[in-house]
Amino acid sequence: MNVLVAADGSKYGRWALDWVAQLPFVERPSVTALHVLDLRALQAPYLSQAGTERYIQKEIQRMEARSAKALQEAKQQLASLNLTGTVRKEQGAVAPTILKRAPKRGGFLVVGSQGLDALDRFMLGSVSTKLIQHATCPVLVVKNEAVPLRRIALAIDGSDASAQALKFVLTKLQPDRSTGKGGRMPIHVSVIHVMEFSNYQLLKEARKLLKQSVRKLIQAGFTAEAVCQPGKPAEEIMTVAANQHANLIVMGAQGLGAIARFLIGSVSTRVVQYANCAVLVVR
Repeated sequence: MNVLVAADGSKYGRWALDWVAQLPFVERPSVTALHVLDLRALQAPYLSQAGTERYIQKEIQRMEARSAKALQEAKQQLASLNLTGTVRKEQGAVAPTILKRAPKRGGFLVVGSQGLDALDRFMLGSVSTKLIQHATCPVLVVKNEAVPLRRIALAIDGSDASAQALKFVLTKLQPDRSTGKGGRMPIHVSVIHVMEFSNYQLLKEARKLLKQSVRKLIQAGFTAEAVCQPGKPAEEIMTVAANQHANLIVMGAQGLGAIARFLIGSVSTRVVQYANCAVLVVR
């Protein structure tokens, strides 16, 4: 499986590579650590005035030096994690460049939720939002240090995207993890269905969907439980994930219809922005 990791030199970029090494993929990943150098701000017309050349050149040198350091650190980290892959540098707008290089089919994109400083945190936050909205492959947004995957919160709603989220867990991830003592322990999946508007028929369909999903996960070797919650989807998904001590939230990028696609899009964006754990958005 081809995995593209956005490496910006921040701790979040380093955590992204750590997550790739830690996730129990069925297939060993082939990793590309991509560093994007964006000098557009220094090419703005208001900076192209007399007396600014020295400042511009100094700033370019600083950014180039930081870029070189990020590339070297990424190379060293790939080697230390025993990951197969390469490191590459490109110049341009960050989100479009990442999207251009993102795997098209069967791949995976990993990005940190924040960058190096206050401005970078804002910019990379907007980058991660653009990636989950426009990437054609699953996008993992990393928020913390990598840990052994023990518990997954899987949000489903009956849409094609949530079916793909379930399929990703079933086909891309091993159902158990090493205990470090030669044994294996099943990964637990909390399957969440949130109903903002409820009636008997909707509840019946939700429970049927949950039951089918839980059965598939158990047959694959996971342990699983169904969680049917009333309320606002984003808030309830994050609450269940927190209560279940989930290491990872997995959810679809779109919902059932035109309106639902808009709503679930806003749900996935909100979860990515405010969840305390890593979030994987699947198309």
